[in-house]
Parts: sequence; C-alpha cells; structure tokens
Amino acid sequence: MSCECNCKCSHPVATQSLDEMEFERGIWYAAQYGDLERVIKLLRNCGDPDRRDSSGYTALHYASRNGHLTVCQFLIERGADVNATTRGGATSLCRAASAGKRDIVKYLLSKKADPFIQDSDGKTALHRAAENGHLEICEDLLTAAPLLKEVSDNKGNKVRDLN
Repeated sequence: MSCECNCKCSHPVATQSLDEMEFERGIWYAAQYGDLERVIKLLRNCGDPDRRDSSGYTALHYASRNGHLTVCQFLIERGADVNATTRGGATSLCRAASAGKRDIVKYLLSKKADPFIQDSDGKTALHRAAENGHLEICEDLLTAAPLLKEVSDNKGNKVRDLN
C-alpha cells in the first residue's frame, strides 16, 4: 500500500481494523498486559467485567493466559464470571493451564472455576496442561477434581492417552 499523498512514493501506510482499535482501547488489552490501573479505569467506565472482545474473550481470559494474578483477582472481585467461555468453549482456567500459569490455576480453582468444562475439542484444562507439559498444574487439577482423569476429548482421548 502506498501513502495517501499521491506522490507516487512507496511510504508504507499503517492500517488497523476497527476490531483491533477497539481491542487496544478496551479492557482486554490492559488485562493482557497486566495494567491494573487501566483495567480499574476502564471497568469504572464500562461497568461490565465480562464484556467480550470480537473473538468472544473476556478480560479474565487475557489476564489468566498472561499470568496477571492481581488483574484476575480484581476482575473476579468485581463480578467477572470465572467460568465464562469463548465461542470455542475456552475458559480462563483452560487458558491459564495451557500457558503454565500455576498461581492463576490455583487461584481460579479457589474461586470455583469448573475444571470439567470442555472446549469445542472436548478438552478440559487438564488436557491442555498435559499437552503443554505442565505436570504440576496437572497434579493441582487432579487434586481438585480426581475424576478429570476419566474425561475424554472429542477424539476419545483421556489425559493418560496424550503424548
């Protein structure tokens, strides 16, 4: 894309979609980067801790995935749904387990995150943690919910079947 000055130059023009601009201005971006002050300000303005971005993720999904415990705590204290799912069925617990964020997993479990929720692939947080080699998180999840080891994904795989 060339510049808008019609000078036949090749200056690059940066473009950004409306969804991208909304994301960066919204609570999700602040949560993703652990900017608690901005999360507080934005939540004061929009009032909904479960507001979803264009992909169906909440601020808690982003804070959990990126290991921002204080942001997770604040959002849950303000009423964020610990079991909110994306269109693909991912929960904050699933995202934290997949990313190896053990302190977040333990916190979410203490706040009644449901470890039995399955995403669109039939995978639980335990499946995601196991796939990514997060053995301590697997132990934490199994301590909280021993029957998770019996849950099969959409392909019939239980956690013990995963490589």
